[in-house]
Formats: sequence, C-alpha cells, structure tokens
Amino acid sequence: MKLLFSVVLLLLLPNRTSQTSDVKIVAIPLPSTEGVIQTEVKKIVSLLCTLESGAHDNKELVWLRNGAMVNLMDGNKENRSSVCISPVIYEDEGATFTCHLKSNTSHTASVTLNVTYHPDLTGSEEVTVEEEESLVVQCNMRANPALTSVSWKLNGSLVDLSKGGFMVTNDGINSKLHVGKVERSLHEGLYQCTTTSPMYGEHSKTFQVTVTEKTIKFPLMPMIAGLVVVGATGLLAIVSRWKKITRCCNK
Repeated sequence: MKLLFSVVLLLLLPNRTSQTSDVKIVAIPLPSTEGVIQTEVKKIVSLLCTLESGAHDNKELVWLRNGAMVNLMDGNKENRSSVCISPVIYEDEGATFTCHLKSNTSHTASVTLNVTYHPDLTGSEEVTVEEEESLVVQCNMRANPALTSVSWKLNGSLVDLSKGGFMVTNDGINSKLHVGKVERSLHEGLYQCTTTSPMYGEHSKTFQVTVTEKTIKFPLMPMIAGLVVVGATGLLAIVSRWKKITRCCNK
C-alpha cells in the first residue's frame, strides 16, 4: 500500500531532473533544478521514469546506476518504470541514476543523489593496555558535509600534543590518537573524541583507558628450542651410557 501511494504521489509531482526528449523522471524527495536529490543515510528515495510522448516502436525503458544496468522485473519496463533506493547507504553518495529508452539512448533523464550523514559515534569503549606498551584509540570521522573539527580530550581537558607523547593522525575516515610508550600517571583515564558537523552538530565517543603493570614476557619459541636441545642431549647421553654398560656386561 505504501509503495502504491508513493507511485501515485510521484505521478503528481513536477519534473525537476536533468533530462531530454520524451523520457522524464519524477522523484521523492523532489530534486533540485540541477537534478540533485538531497537525502540521508537510511532514508528512502523513489524514482519513476515515464515515456511521455512520441512514436516509439520499442517502449522499453532501461535504468543505470553510475553506468551499470539496474535489474528490473517484468512489468516494470514498458512506458513506465520505477526504482526504489531503500535504504539509502553511504555508497549512494554521488550516485547518478539514469533512465533511457532502450531503442534510442538519446531519450534520457538522470538524477544524482547527495547523501548527507554524520560520523557513527556513540557510547563508550573499555581499553586496557600495559605500561610501556603503545596505545591507539580511534573514532570515526566519515561525514558529508565534511566535519569542521575533531578534538580529543583526556579527563575533560584537551589533549596537549606538545607533551605526553601524544600524536593525532587523520585519514579522512578515522581520527587516531597514538601514544608510543604508555605511562600510567600520564595516560590512564577517560578519553573523549568529539566531532563537529556544520549540519548535524557535535557527536562524541568515550574511551576508558586502564593502564596495568608491565608483565615479564618469556620468549616462547627460544624456550621450546632450548628444551628440545636439552632433551636431545640428555637422550644421547643416556644412549651412550647404555652402550658402555652393555659392553661391560658382554666382557
């Protein structure tokens, strides 16, 4: 019923797409005059392509997403064809949907999705690290539009990158806070990553970092190798001794 209502509503909407000739696209949400549809991740976008006029022997319509053909069910190709993007995902950002007449690609129309979203930052994470080990905590900063700022705090105060061995790196997807050699007095506590979006405001995630005492780590493989050598040496000594005893008994 919901899909039927969407199709009916699409038929009543004005055309605001990049299009030429007899093929038209109407969409929910409405596109801009440049054919751009503003939407968000997890939302739904409905597209309806129609062949409005003209004498065409073959009235089959074809849909493309970024140049790749979209599979259509029978009954959804002739004269009128609909596509539903549900739900919208990150990878739909910038995707162009084109509808054209199969027999004549000059009859075409297209729309482009502008998908906005904020970083996926929620909740808290427990992190345990030994003294003198390295520490890395990271938060997601993937967003559209781009973030205006990313900040890190330790126990409520901005992390001072000029001391404490802290370093921050950003690759456009994640912001990472690094510590090369952890000290409990300097690095234990509550870390908070906060991102600021011009559209969605602030989002944060916290990390409770606990620093434990350094444990002595024994090199397992060298120990095993040493035990094998000792065992083999002992076995050879026993065999050699047994041979000597046997010789004595035979005399």
